[in-house]
Amino acid sequence: MSDSESASLPFRHVAVIGLGLLGSSVARAARACLPGIVITGYDADPAVRDRARAIGLADTIANAAGEAVRGADLVVLCVPVGAMGTAARELAADLSLAAIVSDVGSSKASVAAALGAALPGHRIIPAHPVAGTEQSGPDAGFATLFRNRWCIVTPPADVDAADLARLVAFWEAFGARVETMDAEHHDLVLAVTSHLPHLIAYTIVGTASDLERVTQSEVIKYSAGGFRDFTRIAASDPTMWRDVFLNNRDAVLDMLGRFNRDLAELEAAIRAGDGEQLFDHFTRTRAIRRSIIEMGQDDARPDFGRADHSRAGKETVSG
Repeated sequence: MSDSESASLPFRHVAVIGLGLLGSSVARAARACLPGIVITGYDADPAVRDRARAIGLADTIANAAGEAVRGADLVVLCVPVGAMGTAARELAADLSLAAIVSDVGSSKASVAAALGAALPGHRIIPAHPVAGTEQSGPDAGFATLFRNRWCIVTPPADVDAADLARLVAFWEAFGARVETMDAEHHDLVLAVTSHLPHLIAYTIVGTASDLERVTQSEVIKYSAGGFRDFTRIAASDPTMWRDVFLNNRDAVLDMLGRFNRDLAELEAAIRAGDGEQLFDHFTRTRAIRRSIIEMGQDDARPDFGRADHSRAGKETVSG
């Protein structure tokens, strides 16, 4: 790497800890979008490490977390939010005080507390790229996962402005749109836009599988589009989502209470035959869908353009 290339990079060496969907996507995006950056990786699962080496996911796949972070000026923790503290403690002894430590977790207040306790005196800037699929493992990632998606950064009040600017530049290099906000506000927003929908999906799919008067084969055979979308969400990593619900408990319970009240109102409208209330509610929610498409956060094409995204992802991985 030339001096000019090194000077243009927000970081020289990124260590990715956890090589599932998000971790492998960070590694692939770094290689594709930041040529010249050194990429090291580590996963607690030996089988994942072996697979990551086989597919050339990083310049080096270390056998220990501490080995992966030596010399790194950015460490991105891509482990379930409930494992953040443990992962941070494993690498603490080898981590430079000059390095920035970030993550990709879906809850932020609990992560900030866990990392602060495990890495006192270190530069910690939590982040959450709002992107993903229901797939998992090192083969699931692709370099374009973060393109045109939001990455929410939740810096501490005393963050160094230059450190924050470097982390923002890192995510923007992947094509992400970056926004900063308070960790507690992030957790409330994501409780309604991400966490509650996943909880509902897990519940609906579980209810369908438990019905005694409808066989599981009938559920599978006659699934309409709406139910199929719920099954896609409910196929997400169970460890990750268990930890999200437990670590963002207060915000999730707050939103769940609001949802239950709204659901009770719809139930009452159905019982009363109040078509006007149902129509007004469905008209309002339809407008939300249109706004999401207009902002580029989903696709109006048939199957939401997923076939095209899948092909693009496979082309990126194979490259």
